[in-house]
Amino acid sequence: QDIARQIREQYRHFVVDEYQDVSPLQHRLLQLWLGDRKDLCVVGDVSQTIYSFAGASSSYLARFQQEYPRARIIELTRDYRSTPQIVAAANTVIADDVSEGAVQLVSQRRSGRPVTFREYESEGAEAAAVVSAIQALAAEGTALSEIAILYRTNAQSAEFEAALSKAGVSYQVRGAEKFFSRRDVREAMVAMRAAARSGVHGPLADNVRTVLRQMGWRDEAPATAGSAREKWEALHALITLAEDMEDNRAASMADFVVELEERAATQNVPELEGVTLSSLHAAKGLEWEAVFLVGMSEGLMPISLAKKPAAIEEERRLLYVGITRAQEFLQLSYAASSGHRSGQKVSRFLTGLWPQSEEEETSRATRYRRRSRAAAEEFAADYPEDVALFEQLVAWRAQRAQATGKPAYTIFHDTTLRALAIAQPRSIHALAQIKGVGATKLAIYGEEILALLAEH
Repeated sequence: QDIARQIREQYRHFVVDEYQDVSPLQHRLLQLWLGDRKDLCVVGDVSQTIYSFAGASSSYLARFQQEYPRARIIELTRDYRSTPQIVAAANTVIADDVSEGAVQLVSQRRSGRPVTFREYESEGAEAAAVVSAIQALAAEGTALSEIAILYRTNAQSAEFEAALSKAGVSYQVRGAEKFFSRRDVREAMVAMRAAARSGVHGPLADNVRTVLRQMGWRDEAPATAGSAREKWEALHALITLAEDMEDNRAASMADFVVELEERAATQNVPELEGVTLSSLHAAKGLEWEAVFLVGMSEGLMPISLAKKPAAIEEERRLLYVGITRAQEFLQLSYAASSGHRSGQKVSRFLTGLWPQSEEEETSRATRYRRRSRAAAEEFAADYPEDVALFEQLVAWRAQRAQATGKPAYTIFHDTTLRALAIAQPRSIHALAQIKGVGATKLAIYGEEILALLAEH
């Protein structure tokens, strides 16, 4: 209690970012900090809940208004990062997520190039083709640091590291050992301090190259992947930083050492001019102009370890996170054979996006109609007294769609209308608790829905 009292006296307002990742322990701690006060602002996206294995629960975000009834909910649906094509792909993938509070994004950018989909014979062929596409993007003017290859498991990086090394394309592996914790970087910093104390003169970049050559660094990158290549890329980043400091402020070796020490203290890593290789988990919160999502096959996406429905839905959200990392270019690919496995199929999450043959398209449409018919029959059997109200809501939706020129399903999905018919909410607050009724739709259609329900 004494600690809680001290916190409450010291802090009045609390802001929590990434609230979908809050664990039960963190939630309880926040409650204790707040006490009887309600001075709290949280920000989050239930569609980006990908850390359930670490205890995260999106329920605290989805049900925030139940916990704090007077809270104001603001939906941030405008996407300023990605083109409409990329946003549409993300919306399609997340549309079947059963999480409460999921939103549909609306791109604020100009229309861009189509999302591309590729199937390859093998993982080697996939890696070679992706590297070739990266070289083409670089030739068009895209910086290598603005390109990323994202995958589900860290083990998938090896094939792409080898292909990039063979092609002479620089890269960095995100999630590997921290830059300033690397032994070669620490040894380089010791050597730089010694050079600075000796009073070395001349161009900074040349002096740094001289020091690093004494440590075994060479102008040409090693042709092989692995630790030797990672060491070369790390030391090369020091040279790039030295060149920038020399050009921008005529820095000396002493200045360079001070800069490195400050960066090490804050983990401000020098920018590595290379393609980023990263797992989907490690990519969260980042963005690139061009993203290659690789290994998009069943068994990898979703991962074969995901057995239960909740685990599979988390894999869907992980793919959603990956798609929304891309700003202008997005390619999704998979290999039909991997190791001793052949006949691999594209991820189930992409069946609504992946280009289909005419026969497959017909089959998909048939399956959708069957699911819709089955849902309608189940609803009629379980809630016969609510069918009439559901049909009234459908008729209202049709009128609204015709008046606005929008597809009916964008106003409310059948699932939401059935939930309304069953719950029959009588207030704006109660209406807001229905899955599929977000703040925007509440503001546009809320009063109409309540009037219709009251009349019924």
